[in-house]
Amino acid sequence: MENQRRLKTGAAVFLVILIFIGIALVPQLNSYGHEGAMTAAENGFMYEKSIDVLVMLLIGFGFLMVFVRKYGYTSITATYLLVALSLPLYMLVRPYLWGPVADLTITNISMLLFAEFAAASLLIAIGGPLGRVNTSQYLLIGLLFTPLYALNEWLLLSGAVIPAGAFLDTAGSISIHAFGAYFALGLIIMLTTKREREIKVETSKRSNQFAMLGSAALWVFWPSFCSALVPVEQVPLVAINTVLALCGATLATYVFSVLIRGKMEIADIANASLAGGVAIGATVANVTPGWSMLIGVVAGAISVVGYTFIQPRLQKLTGGVDTCGVHNLHGMPGLFGGLVAMALVAFPLWQLAGIGLTVVFAVTAGVVVGFVVSRLGGKETPYEDKDEFVLE
Repeated sequence: MENQRRLKTGAAVFLVILIFIGIALVPQLNSYGHEGAMTAAENGFMYEKSIDVLVMLLIGFGFLMVFVRKYGYTSITATYLLVALSLPLYMLVRPYLWGPVADLTITNISMLLFAEFAAASLLIAIGGPLGRVNTSQYLLIGLLFTPLYALNEWLLLSGAVIPAGAFLDTAGSISIHAFGAYFALGLIIMLTTKREREIKVETSKRSNQFAMLGSAALWVFWPSFCSALVPVEQVPLVAINTVLALCGATLATYVFSVLIRGKMEIADIANASLAGGVAIGATVANVTPGWSMLIGVVAGAISVVGYTFIQPRLQKLTGGVDTCGVHNLHGMPGLFGGLVAMALVAFPLWQLAGIGLTVVFAVTAGVVVGFVVSRLGGKETPYEDKDEFVLE
């Protein structure tokens, strides 16, 4: 009964919050960006990319996280809810940070794409404490994460702190992937109890097969993610580079999984095979296809080593459980991609400064948000749906 009361109270609170977000967005509907300066073909191209990214968010991320055997309903539902919360919230926050020079309003397809990137980073972040928080806590994380993500994006890319153009991060290796992963690291420090550290995260053949479905969806649509906001003339190179980076990571995942474990581990295939897409993001429009595949190979190797050796040690160091291993898939490969970009920028120290700023800010913000969220209690039965769903 107590759990049901908390759920109803949380639902009511977030309904009120969403109503206020909707009201706050209404004035922006009377202000249009300069989409008219783009051709119909360019508008259509960006619209198609935005739908591809939504597929990644709802099907890709959603099903990738159902690998926990008794937690599929909550994983999918949390994905839906957080996307639905973060998109309008980012659209509300961004204009106040960037001001009129950004030329993006709520009716602009570019704004939708930037909001989808924020949602992607949020879904990465909740992968850390996945299974150990209730739905109201997921929503609170989303409510607090989205403005912080937008602030970090502004610090890196607006020219306000780091000179405009000095930080290379075309498809978000640092601003999207690393930020979400290191925010997750801060969250799990505050949102893992001693009892939860001792609970085994159970999987099954069926749950892992669904996770592979999510992984495949992410793999297929990742070129759209990377090419969504680049100039049209760069799209062929970006798409080819992304696919080859994913190919390199997938092949490296097989090799290193077998070399290290003796047999393939399905979690490696579902996750580390995507690390090439994470790592290539920073330089995807600035390197050749051969270098892209090499970047993917290294990223895949880093990810497998992370899942095998680094994750257990990190858990012992922090006391937190990274349920999805987001540090291995998004954190370290994202940092690697950002560091590769140092060889391509005029002022590499600014690139390094942006990476350091993101990691410190993300971990600190994650710890603070995790502390706030922990005040709402937690799940009665970790890694199971039964607390919050009617099960047959």
